[in-house]
Amino acid sequence: MALQGSLSELSLPDVIQLVSVSGKTGAFHITRDGEEGRIFLKDGQIVDASVGRLRGESAVYELAIWSTGEFTFHPGETTDEVTVTRSNANLMMEAARRLDEWRVLSRKIPSLDMIPYFPHREDGRDQVTLSPHEWVLVTKIDGNRSIEQIAELLGWAAFDVSKLLFGMVTTGLVALKKPGESGEGRGGGGLSDQRLSPVTLLGIAEKIRTMAAALVGEGGQRTIEKQYLATRTAIETGTGLEALRNLVEQNTKAIALLKGSDVAAMFEEQVRPLLGELGNTIQS
Repeated sequence: MALQGSLSELSLPDVIQLVSVSGKTGAFHITRDGEEGRIFLKDGQIVDASVGRLRGESAVYELAIWSTGEFTFHPGETTDEVTVTRSNANLMMEAARRLDEWRVLSRKIPSLDMIPYFPHREDGRDQVTLSPHEWVLVTKIDGNRSIEQIAELLGWAAFDVSKLLFGMVTTGLVALKKPGESGEGRGGGGLSDQRLSPVTLLGIAEKIRTMAAALVGEGGQRTIEKQYLATRTAIETGTGLEALRNLVEQNTKAIALLKGSDVAAMFEEQVRPLLGELGNTIQS
């Protein structure tokens, strides 16, 4: 007979611990609002896991933070895949750590259904310093996608997306709204919307400048800086996305002239993730 229950009454790490100590082989099926994940055990040891586009340890950690949903354990169900090699003890320790961290994140991110957007900021001269992963995340924020949808789009764990958003929400770069909520002062169209916060546009322009300068070397630094300053002025006066497109185009031409078409193509490839959906419109 299958073991089953509710995650609201018993956490998944506790359930796995109960089953694993008996050395059982089988599979957990975990469901929540139409989502389904699986965790396979062989002789009590976790050997494979999946949920959405996540596999292995990432899937285990993602499922471990689910606080709602149903689980069922099917004895004897097996898999030929081995995507998890860490011991159950190490996996559950990390899962417990993430659960504790999730409780902190939930103070500002109460639900994965929340929709991130760029709030209006009066001062367009603020500086933005973001990590590469944060820049990739920024390109997917459009004021319509939920946190969970963004995670699915990127193929990342919702927990990891939430960790990145936590810092952005804390600093005021990003705000959150409930589904169907209009909100006030929203720049919610993402990178395809001219109302995107100037602070974000300026930050992307700085990142593009850094990438271009690294490729052209000292001989082209003055040209790249001149193009960046012109773009910065255009953004501050409201030109927005068109200024970013023009910056990429001008930088690409300068790199092609100084370093050749191959290096220019490399630059375009590197800059596409910063502009998200706009990448397909960039011309060399």
